[in-house]
Amino acid sequence: MKKLLLPLLAVAVLAGCDKKAEEPAKPVAAASYLDKIKARDKLIVGVFTDKPPFGFVNEAGRYVGFDTDIGRQFAKDLLGDENKVEFVAVEPASRIPFLQSDKVDLILANMTVTPERKEAVDFTNPNLKVAVQALVPNDSVVKSLDDLATRTTIVTTGTTADIWLTKNHPDWKLLKFEKNSESLQALSAGRGDAYAQDNLVLFSWAKQNPGYRVLEEKLGDEAPIAPAVKKGNIELRDWVNAELAKLGEEKFLLKLYDQYVRKELSDDTKPESVIVEGGKWQG
Repeated sequence: MKKLLLPLLAVAVLAGCDKKAEEPAKPVAAASYLDKIKARDKLIVGVFTDKPPFGFVNEAGRYVGFDTDIGRQFAKDLLGDENKVEFVAVEPASRIPFLQSDKVDLILANMTVTPERKEAVDFTNPNLKVAVQALVPNDSVVKSLDDLATRTTIVTTGTTADIWLTKNHPDWKLLKFEKNSESLQALSAGRGDAYAQDNLVLFSWAKQNPGYRVLEEKLGDEAPIAPAVKKGNIELRDWVNAELAKLGEEKFLLKLYDQYVRKELSDDTKPESVIVEGGKWQG
């Protein structure tokens, strides 16, 4: 009898195992991107280091500026501490590749929204508005953009000015540099006749460096500037949009404007012509 029971018991056990194996495995919920940041306990943000007043390194070696302080506020509201942010230095041309390769969570580096860039990244709602203009020495014979057709225009690779001029004036001679600081040094050294860049940068630099003027004409239309996330990262994009809306109620960008930007522009400049409080773009 015992010999008969043992095989029957073995069959029952195997049957039970087969039944358990046939049960579909319960899907494991993928951690959200915000959970990933929280588990890391650090927000990684790409910023400029040579584009005051938006992103630069001060004499103490600290990352500061309009964009940089937004990154600190994001870290404070997401992780409870403004110091739980890691800043990664980017150049104009490296902003999109750094997002695509997951080197950063977010770009806060004065990136103008363009149709071409929207194909590569997801932009949040804007925080600034800008137009592209050109800077020339006061004694330059250049009076208008048309005068640049036969001269050398300096641009920083990957900027809106670079993209716009390459597309709309492919016959113009462009002298390109990787860094904004290199482009400005080239202009001051007389290596080009003008420097085309976001007008906020030009206004700031011209005020700090007497002897230069900004041409009144604009290269293209006024456009929004916005933070950017990796293409498809809807969760982080939506969180940033909600955060910008919340900060807008506190007039947070106006405070940063007063701290960093106001002194760089003429006294009659209206803040609403520069900042987009709450992400509410009126284009």
